[in-house]
Amino acid sequence: MIDNLIKKHNEIFEKTHNYVFFSPGRINLIGEHIDYNGGLVFPLAINLGTYGVVSLRKDKKVKIYSEGFSKKPYIIDLDNFTKEGPFYTNYIKGMIFYIKEKFSNSQGFNIYIYGNIPAGAGLSSSASLELLIGVVLRALNNLEISNKDLALLGMRVENEYINLNSGIMDQFIIALGKKNHAMLLNTRTLEYKYAPFDLGENVLVVGFTNKKRTLADSKYNERFNECKEALEILKKETKINDLVDLKIEELEKYKDKLTNKLYRRVKHVITEQERTKKVFETLMKNDIKKLGKLLVEGHRSLQYDYEVSGLELDTLVNEFVKYGALGARQTGAGFGGSMIAIVPKKELKEIIKKVSKSYKEIIGYEADFFDVFASDGAKML
Repeated sequence: MIDNLIKKHNEIFEKTHNYVFFSPGRINLIGEHIDYNGGLVFPLAINLGTYGVVSLRKDKKVKIYSEGFSKKPYIIDLDNFTKEGPFYTNYIKGMIFYIKEKFSNSQGFNIYIYGNIPAGAGLSSSASLELLIGVVLRALNNLEISNKDLALLGMRVENEYINLNSGIMDQFIIALGKKNHAMLLNTRTLEYKYAPFDLGENVLVVGFTNKKRTLADSKYNERFNECKEALEILKKETKINDLVDLKIEELEKYKDKLTNKLYRRVKHVITEQERTKKVFETLMKNDIKKLGKLLVEGHRSLQYDYEVSGLELDTLVNEFVKYGALGARQTGAGFGGSMIAIVPKKELKEIIKKVSKSYKEIIGYEADFFDVFASDGAKML
């Protein structure tokens, strides 16, 4: 595949390539919607992601061709650019802008971009693009900037340049992913540790609902603000800094201070934090059956307490469990997008066939499925 990407780059830019880069997508095993509440998350970088084939230029311009988005190359002048142009280019411009604040960033380049993350799947194609550009800029300009700092710049792009409320998880795991491992990340302190991700005779399957979702247009910001509101109320009663600091017993004590809706939002945050800790323990013990049960518990919390799943995701989770998956849950922000399931290898084709049939009968259109594994973070190949 890479040979074909190189060939396309050379044809479009009429120039021989110099480098190839890859930036993964991500799934989150558990710890959903608690990265902006100071909690623990448990993501892994995956083998699907964004490729960049690069050649150097002699001027201070970045010439971009993105497969599936471009009809012709788009040009960014490194010394003078605005947010006008195709929306996806703002993720590129944002990284250029913030890196330029701290470093010399004058090397022009051509880049052919190809992603194999389905659009709207909720597997962090935007953060994948940000970190792709980050590692390209670092390599071409010989910048001394760590993967961690690139991740923080990527989050800044989303929060300030794109104006989207989001946490650090996506950029962090895409920058610091490790092959065959998942990462337990404390989103408040940014301390992290890896756990071996070995499913033995099982595989990790992603089920894409094909219900397109755009994070900025979804109810993500609504949930973010609900948690912020609940935190302000609870701070008047307790000494917590984030919702994850509250114990479930304390939540019950102050239940009457919250609306039913805010109570359920906080309940999800607290219980999801505890499930995340348990998932780390189960992976260290390689207890895949218990892992599967915890995934299902997490989905039910997202479904009933946080209300971010929806019919499509719930259907896929229910059908996978019904037909023999060890566990399944939504991954990502929800409102469409994707889910994950742990499926026995020997039964993979048969289970997917049954789930696919049921999903189409219930929803009216097909879902897509692909098995994934834990990948390294963004890097030059």
